Amino acid sequence: MSFKDKIAVVTGAASGIGQATAEALAAAGATVVVADINSEKGEAAAAAMRGKGQQAVFLQVDLTDENSINAFANSVQAKVGTLDILVNGAGWGHTQPFCEGTPELWEKLISLNFIGPMRLVKALLPKMMERGCGKIVNVASDAGRVGSLGETVYSGAKGGLIAFTKSLAREMARYNINVNCVCPGPTETPLLFAVPEKILDAFRKAIPFRRFAKPSEIADAVVFFAGDGASYITGQVLSVSGGLTMVG
Repeated sequence: MSFKDKIAVVTGAASGIGQATAEALAAAGATVVVADINSEKGEAAAAAMRGKGQQAVFLQVDLTDENSINAFANSVQAKVGTLDILVNGAGWGHTQPFCEGTPELWEKLISLNFIGPMRLVKALLPKMMERGCGKIVNVASDAGRVGSLGETVYSGAKGGLIAFTKSLAREMARYNINVNCVCPGPTETPLLFAVPEKILDAFRKAIPFRRFAKPSEIADAVVFFAGDGASYITGQVLSVSGGLTMVG
């Protein structure tokens, strides 16, 4: 699959699934905007891609800050032009019983996992609509489809992102813009390994493949939705969970 002459923005691209997705798109020929709040890791990720002869630039963005999102959107337009692909890959969770959570924690979870991606889409979408084409891929979570113990607010935010994907897909079809969603199961990222080991063991036993996903395996699904092979697919939600969830 070639992405030559395509411009892609990938949030959360300094590590984990976002980084794997950015690397896959760059390797396939896209010019990739590595977007993340972590400047040091983001710059390093972009530099590593350029070191392979690929096209990549880092731009910082804080998805919990509306001003940062708007400034980022302006920088994208100024530095690389109108994008072809937007991957909302940034996300964060915290495992804790619901009744022990605080409003501050809830607001951060909802802002980063739902409102931030929604604001970023709104900031970048008009130019895609003017051109009459584009691909948006939101990375949610199977927690948003079936729930997850200790991740109640996170699950709610990801569930919101899933519903947002479907509704936006209906609005954007007239502009030839595809909007789809990838829902990872447990994946080998820093976020997963912050979970207590006994919970990790329970996850492994519940997954038919008896292992966690590699970030590159989630990236494969994102890249599929971003490519020409998914030109007639929109409003869809794909679980990549090793069979942990099998939702009809």
